[in-house]
Amino acid sequence: MRFDFITIFPHILDSYINESIIKIAQRKKLANFKFHNLRDYTKNKHKTADDSPYGGGPGMVMMVEPIYKTIKKISSLDKKIRKKKGEKIILLTPAGKTFNQKMAEKLTKKKRLIFICGRYEGVDARVEKFIDEKISIGDYVLSGGELPAMVIAEAVARLIPGVLGKFESIKEESFAKEKILEYPQYTRPEKFLNWKVPKILLSGNHQKIAEWRKNKQKKKPR
Repeated sequence: MRFDFITIFPHILDSYINESIIKIAQRKKLANFKFHNLRDYTKNKHKTADDSPYGGGPGMVMMVEPIYKTIKKISSLDKKIRKKKGEKIILLTPAGKTFNQKMAEKLTKKKRLIFICGRYEGVDARVEKFIDEKISIGDYVLSGGELPAMVIAEAVARLIPGVLGKFESIKEESFAKEKILEYPQYTRPEKFLNWKVPKILLSGNHQKIAEWRKNKQKKKPR
């Protein structure tokens, strides 16, 4: 599966994609991550990708033309063609649908995800003419769309068959279906300061341990 990031900071996530689950997915050749510098598709010598908003107001707005040109170069502006090829263009925006595990599972059906990572006060609204979906990762404001895009990319990548072990896959499936949070986990030392590991976990009685863990699981609060 391929993940493309359209951004004015193409190296902002370099360290992250070379560690942990993302690194494993790439090493196994199950996922490929590509960053596209939006400034390469601007038309002036200053490589300007933003401008002041029409009608006035604070901040700057990402221009539609560089984004349009980038999409035209790396994919297709025709939604029907993208759908046939298994591609989806996602705009990261607080106005989008809130991302969740079910959405992550749905996105694994695609062969390629293209993320438009906005900055400043957002992107020119005409970008919505050629995208497929708007997604948000929560009701709060960040400086740009790069982190939200990577959140979605990792959530999807870890669901690709072969990226994770069997146990991890089972936990993901349980959360997706029932929104059950994981039970409390403990490891060595058995006692730290005045805090002790629950005796049941030291008993060796696997049936009772399983019952204890089930009782400790909780549904995610709304």
